[in-house]
Amino acid sequence: MAEVHLDPQVLSGLQEVMESEYPKLLDTFLDDSQKRVEALRKARDDAKALGRIAHSFKGSSSNLGAVRLADLCRRLEDGSAEPAHIDLGKLVNEIDLEFALVRPLYERERQRFQL
Repeated sequence: MAEVHLDPQVLSGLQEVMESEYPKLLDTFLDDSQKRVEALRKARDDAKALGRIAHSFKGSSSNLGAVRLADLCRRLEDGSAEPAHIDLGKLVNEIDLEFALVRPLYERERQRFQL
């Protein structure tokens, strides 16, 4: 079974609820997500910081339908509580790669609303 990266039903629901603010929501998510990925890279050796960033990133990713990204953030958040049992750096890399994969999907979605 193929991995789900983006849930189109979530985006459709958000578009319906947010109406004209939907493009701004996408812009904010992309900008905030880029900052969170950078923060994760910088905090690589600080399990507590990784846990806090991952928690926040998990929520926004889930809310915007980035299914696999939210799951990776959950795993990083959980792993940061017991860093000796998991390779946190590897999870940060996976999150980085997953965001690189979903970013163009969100950008394409955003382009649908260009004037």
